[in-house]
Amino acid sequence: MRITLTRPDDWHLHLRDGAAMRAVLPDTARRFGRAIVMPNLKPPVRTVAEAAAYRDRILAAVPEGLAFEALMTLYLTDNTSAQEVAKARSSGFVHAVKYYPAGATTNADFGVTAVEKAWPAIAAMEEQGLPLLVHGESTDPGVDVFDREAVFIDRVLVPLLDRFPRLKLVLEHITTRQGIDFVRAMPANVAGTLTAHHLLYNRNAMFKGGIRPHYYCLPVLKRESHRQALLEAAVSVDAKFFLGTDSAPHAQSAKECACGCAGIYTAHAGIELYAEAFESAGALDRLEAFASFHGPDFYGLPRNTTRVTLVREDWTPPDALDFGDGQRLVPLRAGEAIPWRLAH
Repeated sequence: MRITLTRPDDWHLHLRDGAAMRAVLPDTARRFGRAIVMPNLKPPVRTVAEAAAYRDRILAAVPEGLAFEALMTLYLTDNTSAQEVAKARSSGFVHAVKYYPAGATTNADFGVTAVEKAWPAIAAMEEQGLPLLVHGESTDPGVDVFDREAVFIDRVLVPLLDRFPRLKLVLEHITTRQGIDFVRAMPANVAGTLTAHHLLYNRNAMFKGGIRPHYYCLPVLKRESHRQALLEAAVSVDAKFFLGTDSAPHAQSAKECACGCAGIYTAHAGIELYAEAFESAGALDRLEAFASFHGPDFYGLPRNTTRVTLVREDWTPPDALDFGDGQRLVPLRAGEAIPWRLAH
């Protein structure tokens, strides 16, 4: 069996920088025409000038013969100015601003400490039509890790959209039924991305036969009932939901340690894993809309004109990939079969 799709885009991607970025970028560039690139470097990408320099480094690393566009983002802080938002909107290459609650995930130490401090920047985003991309988790230590998304929606996002009703907002890497219900209840200016790993796995995967660090991400995998809600939304042809891998590479040594980093690397099978999820729901005919149409339509960008083909043929990712500077990266499903393969 073969399926051919309009070339998809990845609307949530971590590329890191330097040798690590050069190691992982080809996996994405072979599959996706464009990607929204996360700004949580060390230090983070907070200005248009920093985004331009990072974009130059990314484009210089695209393998010869591949066409790939990096869609840049700025890292929202307590001090992001309305003027910087206006510069971002007029730049032509910054397509969104990323909101990390301070301390919520990898390299989120510079994030927003209280949403009220970011109101001037968010007001400018609403006025300029620049999307706000949200890591939707409460960092209140009294909130259970499995409830952080639902609590954040109630405490932060609902009031935020009451205050800024025209704000274009993407709730990224939705993991719960509450997240799906929130996006569906909002107007067309609110959307959500779904990862392949949250479509394929529930939280049992983290504990199968022991602690499985390469299934640990933030937000964490949730109950099976939530996974089913995510999959139903993905295959529903609801234009509010689209592909965002949240592929997040970390060195093997940073995952397999006493306090392992959150993040799952999926770019090596960035579209193939979605095909597996959609096939499980008997909805392969709906994959193209989810992967290739809904995202550019929301961002006001043209759909890609080239195509990719997937073949129903098992292949097995290696136990580890090169991650630059002598480091190794363990991809999702390392040493295990994936039933769809990208045709070359």
